[in-house]
Amino acid sequence: MRHDPMLAILTDLMRRVDGLAGQRGHFSVARLQDEVDQIRHIARAFGLDAVEGLAATLGSATSLHGLGPVVLSYLDLMRDAIAEDMPVVDIVPIIPPTIATVTALRA
Repeated sequence: MRHDPMLAILTDLMRRVDGLAGQRGHFSVARLQDEVDQIRHIARAFGLDAVEGLAATLGSATSLHGLGPVVLSYLDLMRDAIAEDMPVVDIVPIIPPTIATVTALRA
């Protein structure tokens, strides 16, 4: 299986967004702004315009209004934007079919 560097970047961004969402307000405005700025920087470096735009807007919103419910809304939007750029993977079963399943499928 080939290593996809873009998938690693998208996974890292998703981990960062999920980490912020998981803290549910248990961080300072300064820390949130720093984390969001890092997300924005990574998104810009790899041409993820939607993620970059949302991170920039969230950074501006927290500068003006501090922490609040708007943060989780923007994190949800960023999660959706990251997920759109992730490749679709076919799910391959790892458990081989049983003889009964194969017999039933042939019938």
